[in-house]
Amino acid sequence: MNARDLNNLSMAELKQLQKDIAKAIAGFDDRQKSGVLAALEEKAREFGFKLTELFGGGTTTKTRKPSVPKYRNPDDKTATWSGRGRKPLWFSKAIAAGKSPSTMEI
Repeated sequence: MNARDLNNLSMAELKQLQKDIAKAIAGFDDRQKSGVLAALEEKAREFGFKLTELFGGGTTTKTRKPSVPKYRNPDDKTATWSGRGRKPLWFSKAIAAGKSPSTMEI
């Protein structure tokens, strides 16, 4: 396709062509990555390893330890807060009422 062919296309056809090109580029990248990954796995096997042994389990998200409660609601002993993140409403109300955070510590 040359420039003269592009000049003969309507706006809708040009936009569709643009979408098709974006898909082709994304597909090309995916195929390239798959090829590289396969080559790396083969190379790791040659040395007696699995790729996950060298680079981890393949997960990119880090897991956090569960937070330990630090404060307890004086009116409802089942409501706790770790001190991380947004303050619960009961904590803010207790502070506004004049209570000290140390009095609500567990």
